[in-house]
Amino acid sequence: QLIEMRKDTLKSLAVSFKGKEYDPWFGWDDERMYCSELLWKIFYRGAGVRLGDLQALGSLDLSAPQVQEIMFERYGTRLPLSDSVITPVAIFKSPLLKTVFANGEWIN
Repeated sequence: QLIEMRKDTLKSLAVSFKGKEYDPWFGWDDERMYCSELLWKIFYRGAGVRLGDLQALGSLDLSAPQVQEIMFERYGTRLPLSDSVITPVAIFKSPLLKTVFANGEWIN
């Protein structure tokens, strides 16, 4: 119900971020945006709703060789492990969201 009341504010915020470049470094400023950051900021700033918990980059599992390669390409040896990030998984696990459509069917 809160979201319905603030729909115009949320839309306005979404439009204000239009044209931002993608942020491959997962920075938390508004200069560039990555997908889950954009969603999180729209709901937090527009309705005070935190869709998922922010995490330190260093708390994520970065052990896969592909991940290590990408991180090295982006950051070299200076990984910003204490920087805050929001992941798609953290948003997906938010208790504030509910599944409304799954396996080709609407859920009541």
